[in-house]
Amino acid sequence: MRAPLRYRNFRGLAAGRSLMYFGNALATVALAFAVLDLTGSPVALGIVLGSRSAALVVFALLGGVLADRLPRSVILQGACAVAAASQTAIAASVLTGVASVPLLAALSMVNGAVAAVGLPAAVSLTPQTVPAHLLRQANAVARMGIMFGMAVGMSAGGGAVGLAGPGWTLALNAAVFAAAGAAFGLVRVALPPPTGPSRPLHDLAEGWNEFTSRPWVWIVVLQFMIVNAVWAGGVKVLGPAVADETIGRGLWGLVLSAETAGALVGGLLAARWQPRRALLFGVSLTGMDALPLLTLGYSPTVPFLLPAMFLTGLALEQFGVAWEVSLQQNIPPEKLARVYSYDALGSFVALPIGETAAGPLAALVGMRPALAGGAVLVVAACLVTVSVPGVRTLTRH
Repeated sequence: MRAPLRYRNFRGLAAGRSLMYFGNALATVALAFAVLDLTGSPVALGIVLGSRSAALVVFALLGGVLADRLPRSVILQGACAVAAASQTAIAASVLTGVASVPLLAALSMVNGAVAAVGLPAAVSLTPQTVPAHLLRQANAVARMGIMFGMAVGMSAGGGAVGLAGPGWTLALNAAVFAAAGAAFGLVRVALPPPTGPSRPLHDLAEGWNEFTSRPWVWIVVLQFMIVNAVWAGGVKVLGPAVADETIGRGLWGLVLSAETAGALVGGLLAARWQPRRALLFGVSLTGMDALPLLTLGYSPTVPFLLPAMFLTGLALEQFGVAWEVSLQQNIPPEKLARVYSYDALGSFVALPIGETAAGPLAALVGMRPALAGGAVLVVAACLVTVSVPGVRTLTRH
């Protein structure tokens, strides 16, 4: 477990990613309640969150091309600088009372764009920071740091919003992104040699061929297209509305942090042991995503929500480590970021639909049926993915 941390490059990468996700967690809680305070409407919240997700989709492929051509740590530093600036602008608009749904949506799009550019660089950088025999442990430790950052961020976000309000919480978030950029500055690694001159369309075509040549890759991405959309609509949009009427805002932050606490434990388990068919094992556990949705619909109380979110986080982290190691062991390093960018595109493309449709759907059919329907979709996607031979037979090295 401690072996990857002996390498300075890995320490800088892990610290930067942890701080980035800490900042994103703060923003998730603070921005949700800023929009609800401004409008009182889950539909408006869905529009703001959907704008960020739309930018993730639009810029995902650009991030992969850049990360396979330019120094990945420099890309991450630039992404953090722009994210800090956009969050500062959001905080200032909320604190001065000039915030509006179009303004918050536009600034959220900026934040989503830089997140899309930075994501392929971050996940494809891990194999360059540790020896090959430490890859599984490094992924587990890095993801544990991410989950710890998210757990603290969501819990602190709920408390900070309750004590100081959404505006000051968003200002803190901007400072966190600046600190993440400083951590990425510690990473000094060589870029994998490019296979030829830079031709963006050719580079994208190469990445697409690599992505589609392995059915186990694209079927899992299709699964998470559904899972992420349902989770975003059910937990990120409908969840705060349910919390406002039941457990309160401060406890909602605690509930969200339970998922990442479970992921921390899941990362610890994954670092110490995973089965040889780790991808099948991880995909099978993704059906647990249905549990919090059903709990929000039928028993939205802290004693039920906390264990539901904890178990979901624990299960999904088994998948997360297996997925990253599977890609890193089977995709050529010089094409890895582009494959990650197609992974991000597929996983995020339905997020705006889930976030913007959740509010109107709940208004049309009711909160409980909307959440239960999402749970059914999650389980169905899991069963279809497990039935694919490539997912069942892939073994880790």
